[in-house]
Amino acid sequence: MSEEVNAPGWDAIDQEVGKIYGQQEPKHFGTLVPYSLGGEDPLDGISAYKSETPVPHWHFVTYGFSELYEKELDNAEYSGYGFELTFRLVRNEDEEEPPAWALNLLQNMGRYVFGSGNVFRSGDYLDANGPICLGADTKLTALAFTLDPELPAIETPNGQMEFIQMVGITADELEAMQTWNTLGVLKAGLEQIPGYVTDLARDSLLEVPAIAEAAEQGMEKEGSNTGFLFVDQLGWEPGKKGWFNKQPDHVKLGAKQAGIIGKLLRGRILKQRSLTLVSQEIRVVFEPGESAAFRMEDKEVSIRLNQKAAAELSQRLVPLESEFVLPSLPGLAFQIVKTHIKDQEGHVVETIG
Repeated sequence: MSEEVNAPGWDAIDQEVGKIYGQQEPKHFGTLVPYSLGGEDPLDGISAYKSETPVPHWHFVTYGFSELYEKELDNAEYSGYGFELTFRLVRNEDEEEPPAWALNLLQNMGRYVFGSGNVFRSGDYLDANGPICLGADTKLTALAFTLDPELPAIETPNGQMEFIQMVGITADELEAMQTWNTLGVLKAGLEQIPGYVTDLARDSLLEVPAIAEAAEQGMEKEGSNTGFLFVDQLGWEPGKKGWFNKQPDHVKLGAKQAGIIGKLLRGRILKQRSLTLVSQEIRVVFEPGESAAFRMEDKEVSIRLNQKAAAELSQRLVPLESEFVLPSLPGLAFQIVKTHIKDQEGHVVETIG
């Protein structure tokens, strides 16, 4: 005997996608053992459709970030996390099966969200710390997130949700998105990546002078939209205080993100905006002010910077192992430590700093 499962959230997704693809039967990849019962894959399923516009590509749609079955969460406004991911990937003419790495990438996004509780919204970005397709000769090492151009937000019986499209991006595009904003860079490069279809073989958008200029001008005029940054290597070490020997307190940063933090300070503090760095250990908040000062309270370091101090700090934050103090911030030192990039097996594949 088989019992029919009521899945109103799943049906709502199918209905919306069906407006694009009609009777096309997608390649669907379901999860046999649910994540809640010890399965390895957090998403209940992923469907891949063949699309021909604006270029031939696979259009992946996830099932599992939203509430697919009965309503379980107390938040009546949103279904689950409030979104499902989509991903568009260039398809060869003779390709009949979607590549497995793309399915694995989407499941990895599920592991990230389910494990951290951090959700994706349009305008977000994520550093993959290596090729988005492991072992591929590609410059795409990060991901950006925007609204899927063909799938609008929908109301389901379990609440509303959006279709957030994942886009493969290069390291310098990621930096431009951090120092300006994600959607601005994507919009500037739309002619180069129509429909935001990911192509592992493409070069950086910033190699096009007009796009590079637009990103630079955007950062100078508008500053950075990045107000919060999750940092793996971020710590605090109080200095030893004695009658004759007072050591400064230390903010510790990894070399990999030191450079971008320096640029973000210029795009935030100099535009009278704050910047918050967050790790599992501590939160560091940089705020604009007329004078420079700092204080530590309940695992949160507040550092007030005037324009002179912000300029000095941004110049010193480079991806090299070092330790320094700022004349305008007595009692506080900054220490940049090496960053070790590891593969999935835990082997160090690159050292920065």
